Formats: sequence, C-alpha cells, structure tokens
Amino acid sequence: MAVLTGLEPAGVWKYFEELSNIPRGSYHEKAASDYCVAFAKAHGLEVWQDQAWNIMMVKEASEGYEDAEPIILQGHLDMVCEKKPGCSIDFEKDGLKLAIDGDNVYAEGTTLGGDDGIAVAYALAILESDEISHPKLEVVITVDEEIGMLGAAVMDLSMLTGHTMLNIDSDEEGIFLTGCAGGMALNVSIPVTRVRQTGKKLSLIVTGLSGGHSGSEIDKEHGNADLLMGRLLYGIFSRSPFGILTLHGGLKDNAIPRECEAEILIPAENTQIVCEYVKELNEILKKELVETDPGVQVLIEEQGNAEAEILDYHSVSRVIFYLRNVPNGIQHMSQLLNGQVETSLNLGILELKEDALTSLTSIRSSVKTRKEDLCARVTMLVEMLGGEAEVEGDYPAWEYRTDSALRQQVEKVYEELFHKKPVFSTIHAGLECGLLSEKIPDLDCVSFGPDNFDIHTPKEHLSITSTGRVWDFLVAFLQQANV
Repeated sequence: MAVLTGLEPAGVWKYFEELSNIPRGSYHEKAASDYCVAFAKAHGLEVWQDQAWNIMMVKEASEGYEDAEPIILQGHLDMVCEKKPGCSIDFEKDGLKLAIDGDNVYAEGTTLGGDDGIAVAYALAILESDEISHPKLEVVITVDEEIGMLGAAVMDLSMLTGHTMLNIDSDEEGIFLTGCAGGMALNVSIPVTRVRQTGKKLSLIVTGLSGGHSGSEIDKEHGNADLLMGRLLYGIFSRSPFGILTLHGGLKDNAIPRECEAEILIPAENTQIVCEYVKELNEILKKELVETDPGVQVLIEEQGNAEAEILDYHSVSRVIFYLRNVPNGIQHMSQLLNGQVETSLNLGILELKEDALTSLTSIRSSVKTRKEDLCARVTMLVEMLGGEAEVEGDYPAWEYRTDSALRQQVEKVYEELFHKKPVFSTIHAGLECGLLSEKIPDLDCVSFGPDNFDIHTPKEHLSITSTGRVWDFLVAFLQQANV
C-alpha cells in the first residue's frame, strides 16, 4: 500500500507519491517529465514536451466556461536534493522514502521535494477530475528551476493563450506573492599549486548547522559552514603552518551550507596547539550561534602521519583570504518594503580540486543594478587572487503590478472561503514569474502554496491540512473564474 493512501485530497497525494517515486533532481528530470507526458496522453490532453523536458498540458474549458479567460497553472518539476550524513539514497536512481508524522508528510533522511512537487500534484489532480468546473487550463511545468530557472529561460510559450497565471511555488499558506528578487549563480575558480610533503594529517568538520533556503531564509542569519571553515582555517594558520589536502562544503548554491569538511597536514609537533584551538572555536561558535544554529559543532580527528600532495603556502593563503573576505548574507534591506531583504548572496558550494578552488554562489536582488554590482565586487576579489568568475542562470526580478484584476479575484475567493483576508507580499527568492512575465505580455500572476517547512533541507515537511485548504482555494478559484 502506498504510504499516503487515505490522505485528502486523495488525488493530490496520489500524484505526489507517484512523483516522489521518480528521481527528479535538477538536470535529472527526464523520467519525471516523461511520466507527465504519459499522464496527459492517458487522459486525452494536448501536451508538448521540449528538448529541455519542459512540459505544457492543455485542458479545454468546462461547459459554461468557454468565454472565461484561460488560466495558466505553473510550477517546476525539479527538487533540491539534500540528505543527512549517512543516508544511502542515490538521488539519480532512487525514489524518496515518504513518511507521515502527525499533520506532516516528510521524506526519511532527505529533502521532501514539496518544493515544487506539490504544484505538479495539484495540476495533475485538477486535470484528471471531471467534477471541477474551470476555464481553459494551460499547465506549464518547467525543469531546472532550482539551478537558475534554466527550463523557464528556454521554454517557448508562444502557444499559450492565457494572460492570468497561478504559480504554485510558495510555501506559506495565506500569503500570496506578487513580486520576487532577480538572481544569478556565480561560478568561481581560483588556481592553486600543490607540493608533496609529510606531516600529521588532521580531519576538520564544521557540522550541525541549520541550513535553509538561501533566499527566503537568508534573513535568519544561519551560519554558513563554508565560511565558518574559512574562519577555522584562518585561526589554525595563525598558530601553525599547514597544507590543505581536501576541502568541500555545501551541496546547492541556493541552500545555506550545513556542513564543510577539510583535511590538512601540519607539523606533528603542533598537533596539540591546533587541537586546543579547534576545541576553543567550537565553544565560541556554540555561544555565537546559540539562537540560529544550536547544533553547531567543530570537530577534529587525528589521522596519523602521512605523505600527501598539499596546497603550498601561497595557495593556502589565497584560499583563506577568499573565504574570509568574500561577501555573504544580507547586503541591503529594502527601503520600499519594510523588513524585506533587497540584496544578498550565499556561498553555497565549495570544492577544492587538484588545481583550483571552486565555488558556486547565489546572488539575489530586487534591484538589477545592485545585483550586477555585487557580482562585480565578488569578481574583482576573485580576479585579484588570480582566479576567474563566470555568471550562469541570470534571471530577472518579478516586479509588483499596481493594477491586478487577479489579486482582486484572489482576495474575493479567499475571503468567501476562509472568512479572512489574504496577505499579499513579495519574497527575496527566485520565482519563475519574472522570466515568464517577460515572455507573456501583460501577464497578471500570483504565487501561493501550502505550508511547507524547512525547504531545501532534510528536515523539509509539508502540512497535510494546509495542502487540503490550498486545494479547496484552488478549486473554488477555478469554479468562480466565469463569474
């Protein structure tokens, strides 16, 4: 028996579970895309699938809704693939292990993929139903959203007829988003040189951090494991010479790194002083991060004497300088929207290769020029260290629309259904609404979704009752679309 059998709405959870059985990390969505195509064909729907594996499905209007404005339902297929240390799941081969805890659905040891599998599940359940009245529906499911909205960037939407869009990619019930930050990913490569040397090998780990979404949760000021490792290495460097064998941290540019590991080689006689400093820093960070990251740990393990290829003195200096000086976190707060982050960045992935230190940073801003300026600042730092920086996945901000018939209709339906007003807001995170607004003239859109907690982390969990209420709203909205 399926794990989610018996939950309501039944169709939504059925399709969410079927989708969860298919690997769909970014760059690996073909099987899930083919699943959606097969669904469309089985239900007699028009369907398009492009070479990137984006999908569009069309269901004609119900009787009596032929003259109503077509509605676009939109979400993305891919998920952020993070897992707990020791978890055996292979995201390219294995499905998720779903489980239920009270009012929540989660995945054992991994991210859940409610961001944004729930949008696909909602759409398929609506398309399947013959009992829900609706205008013409144009369902747009994109790929590679989590790595820079690459699918939306290349998708041809010229066949769409609708100019009203419901993006189901938000994670707070009752909050309808009407704008978002633009962003880009910055690939960094700084050259390093290795020398062969002997010494005492030490393993260093910064772990136990809270992590979180690098946009919507950047204001929580969670510790960044990559940068804390830089602090650790700097402290060791001032007490003992050393060389770096390995260094890696973070899994995604849009997830705040929860863990970073390094192996170093030091003179054996300095082992005690280095170990004492690591223990000292561990206690310091526990006090500094007691509110944001109570589980933080800095660990050291002696691994005996070794001979290895390590970074030379100048390369170690460049690595530490970069990690201690690269901008990170909130850079500007909005002067227009109280309490809203305007500009930020997150050093997400750090990897020491044979001849280069590489990193991937997510840069976000609702102001295009500040996004570009921040990119230029990081690039200048990298170039001074002899490295290179390359932009990928640059996407625009979604600007707030002052006149919106859609917002008025959303407010009307929501109030009638729940007897309270919805909240309209903007978010410091990327949504595809900005890119799609550039492709669809006069697009009027909102973004919403059920309560989904701790997204982009293995603690992600999706509220069952909230998922039901958002379903009720979506159905009611479609049924009133001809009023």
